[in-house]
Amino acid sequence: MKKITVTKKTTAKVVGGLAKYIVLIFIFAFLLFPVYWMLVTALKTNIESYRLVPTLWPETISLDGFKTLISDGKFLVYYKNNIIVSAMAAVIICFISVFAGYALSRFHFKWNKMLLATFAFAQMMPVISRLISLYTILRKLNLTDTHIGLVLAISATQVPFTVSLMASFFDGIPGELEEAASIDGSGRFYTLFHIIMPLVVPGLLAVGVYSFLMTWDDYLHAVTLIQNDQLRTLSAGVALRYLGELSYDWSKVNTISVVGILPIMCLFFFFPKYMV
Repeated sequence: MKKITVTKKTTAKVVGGLAKYIVLIFIFAFLLFPVYWMLVTALKTNIESYRLVPTLWPETISLDGFKTLISDGKFLVYYKNNIIVSAMAAVIICFISVFAGYALSRFHFKWNKMLLATFAFAQMMPVISRLISLYTILRKLNLTDTHIGLVLAISATQVPFTVSLMASFFDGIPGELEEAASIDGSGRFYTLFHIIMPLVVPGLLAVGVYSFLMTWDDYLHAVTLIQNDQLRTLSAGVALRYLGELSYDWSKVNTISVVGILPIMCLFFFFPKYMV
């Protein structure tokens, strides 16, 4: 009887583990199927992508979409602009978040909690509700149709969250370290950059990766604040140049999507723990 009980338990454990992996594989396939379809459509001809009964694999692999993009100067301009704007926004947001997050974590003044609540409230407001006033302010400052204006607008949207995030990382560092450093004669800035910052590098990388991803995918700010075609970023440029009113070149659009997600995939491959 004892052996039969052990066998039943073992069988139930194996079946349970197998069922768990089957469910995980199903979820994994469900989530990755759009990516697979995007890649397959990019390798099809436009005629094949319009078939009523779709093919799960291209009958003839076509690289015309990739060749067209390489020879298309406009796409490379949009891509370059997207990299520049995303990198600038990430640097500015990290710079602001370090100092503001440190101040919120270490200097507990009267309105500290109210300020954090205001940051949380700012995240609840939809982006579209701020665009009219934001556009008016930037136009008065002659910053519309400039990458600087676009970067400042995107940074203003992300800073409330990133400051709160950095403040939480600074909260995890014991204050005794700074007290010991001050006793040894270390100044506030020296302590921050030489003692505290090496301990919150994971948080800084998380903020940088987050801000880069959010800026890379930004559409509303880019399409509202940039009218010069030479200054457009990838999402706005693709929407206004490659998506027609009556018909789409689905092969080219999916090719653009494949090339467009490459930096994002690199971030996920090289910095997965910071994303988590």
